[in-house]
Amino acid sequence: MGTGRRQYTSAKPHHHGKVWTRFSRARILDVYRLMTLARRLDERMLALLRQGKSFFHIGCAGHEAAQIGAGLAFRAGHDWFYPYYRDLALNLTLGVTPEEVLLNFLAKEEDPSSCGRQMPQHYGHRALRIVSQSSPTGTQYLQAVGTAFANRRLGNDEVVYVSSGEGATSQGDFYEAINWANRDRLPVIFFIQDNTYAISVPRWQQAAGQTVYEMVMGYRGLHRHEVNGLDVWETYQTVKHCVQRARRGEGPSLVVAHTVRLLPHSSSDDQRKYRDADELERERSQDPILLYRRWLLDNGFADEQVLDEIDGQVRDKVDRAVDWALERPDPDPDEVEEHLYGEPIWQGLDFPEPPDDSDEKVVMVDAINHALREELERDERVFVFGEDVADRKGGVFGATRGLSTAFGEDRVFNSPLAESSIIGLAIGAAVRGLKPVPEIQFGDYIWTAMMQIRNELATMRWRSNGNYAAPVVVRVPVGGYIHGALCHSQNIEGFFAHLPGLRIAYPSNAWDAKGLLKTAIRGEDPVLFLEHKGLYRQGFAATPEPGPDVLLPFGRAAVRRQGRDLTVITWGMLVHRSLEAARPLAEEGIELEVVDIRTINPLDFETIAASVRKTNRVLVVHEDSLTAGFGAEIAARIADELFTVLDAPVRRVAALDTPIPFNPKLEARVLPQTADIVAAARELAKF
Repeated sequence: MGTGRRQYTSAKPHHHGKVWTRFSRARILDVYRLMTLARRLDERMLALLRQGKSFFHIGCAGHEAAQIGAGLAFRAGHDWFYPYYRDLALNLTLGVTPEEVLLNFLAKEEDPSSCGRQMPQHYGHRALRIVSQSSPTGTQYLQAVGTAFANRRLGNDEVVYVSSGEGATSQGDFYEAINWANRDRLPVIFFIQDNTYAISVPRWQQAAGQTVYEMVMGYRGLHRHEVNGLDVWETYQTVKHCVQRARRGEGPSLVVAHTVRLLPHSSSDDQRKYRDADELERERSQDPILLYRRWLLDNGFADEQVLDEIDGQVRDKVDRAVDWALERPDPDPDEVEEHLYGEPIWQGLDFPEPPDDSDEKVVMVDAINHALREELERDERVFVFGEDVADRKGGVFGATRGLSTAFGEDRVFNSPLAESSIIGLAIGAAVRGLKPVPEIQFGDYIWTAMMQIRNELATMRWRSNGNYAAPVVVRVPVGGYIHGALCHSQNIEGFFAHLPGLRIAYPSNAWDAKGLLKTAIRGEDPVLFLEHKGLYRQGFAATPEPGPDVLLPFGRAAVRRQGRDLTVITWGMLVHRSLEAARPLAEEGIELEVVDIRTINPLDFETIAASVRKTNRVLVVHEDSLTAGFGAEIAARIADELFTVLDAPVRRVAALDTPIPFNPKLEARVLPQTADIVAAARELAKF
């Protein structure tokens, strides 16, 4: 079968080459059973919804033939699957049972997808390699490419399926995924189920009247097909061809399956508001189950009695499954926080401090480079990638210099200039068992990856009830004091501290940077590793270098200076500004105790509390803007938990609530300076 585009003006099945002759009569009838099973489950779930037994439903009706045809082309439990919410028939084809579908729909404890944590039709199944799906449309494309990347790296023949409706292809992640898969000739099949509507928006409004097939024609290495998605065997034949190509290392394929949507977008939608009665009647006449039933009768595979018996058996099976699932236990509310994080590898670790008697020091950027080098050497699963990270550039700050030369460009390589691509690919590779350490070139440009980080990376373990994890370490240069203006000076920790499931480190010196980065890479959780650009080569942030076996625990603050009168809680660049401020204050008889929290999540509140009980006064100092900066969270906890030991209000020193300007005098006005800390501490000491 070639890649030429074909028009489908009729629902009549096309059986080119009679591919179905490769299957037994029992298997051909089993396809009918799977179709009717998916349809009956849709019908019963809608009935349960009306009875108040669940609260949401997205139907598969009209897509059964396309999904079953595609599913038959893969090896369940061997290949990898990133389905979308309408993929019920695909899941049944792969081996998900009606009972498991209903456990998911009813949000029961034994739901293999999420233990009731996600909405219905958000599929996931560890044993069948169906990766936990979340609600955003299109994020799955890049993750599928990441798993395909990992499969090629691991040298196996596993192929990745990823699907969506045609509406989701309007998302930028779709084109980024196509680009990366095509660039690297990855074994992934993009299966687009085109029912012509994205909720209420028709295809011509989504894509200027074009089909997805036409929109991707510029990707020359992409194998493209359009098929009649109402025909099981045509779909199977095409997808099987694409899977075989992928197994042979011949790259990605895109299959657009034209189908119909026989139910509204979801139970929250009423398609009669935007589709007229004639259109809906035409779609019902193209019901793939009716078409397949007619084909079975016409070709002598069954008579009406046999098919009616299958219908009855399916009804009974689903009805029994419903009765069983309704009686299964609900999840335990006391366990809702389980699987938010993996087991901390730092439990029981000492926290060695740099030796005082060493004259040899390393700057922070070199310590980071050495940490990456040691972990690449230690663990073949580790790989480093991002914009400009390969030699000869070695990163815009030189943090990865020499690594691609030492380890090869399959371990350290340049990515497209696309942050969502970087994080999405990392998630998929981590799900498959690799240890990605991507670099986002500047924290100021991380925002195009926010969907992947917030809704995918941070939630993967929790939403799958521990079945999947994505231990990705995202290195991000941040911070100001470098004359970088508003788009090269941002601090971002306050935004990301709000995301459960994401660890955050923010070291202030070379010793901490190396030890914490190695811990992050060896850990089980996603980590946002923030590196202050202004500290990379500063002598005051240089330290002796930890040895290759030194791991520093997360959630352990450091008291950088002992004092009796006032506690300064800070991190990053402001640690050094606070220590600088302590000197003139000491001459006035005001002794600051400076606490460097080192990690945002987990936060070492015990060390903070011990210092506050000692000094009874607190100044929180950070570089990010004042309003809703992470310092506000620290101040709130102190006020809530330590109010009775305070002799003065909790005060904050932070940046003005304005972007960072380029002019040095303006920048100095916006960002907190040593003099600001001195003034605030002096005032607080007198309170």
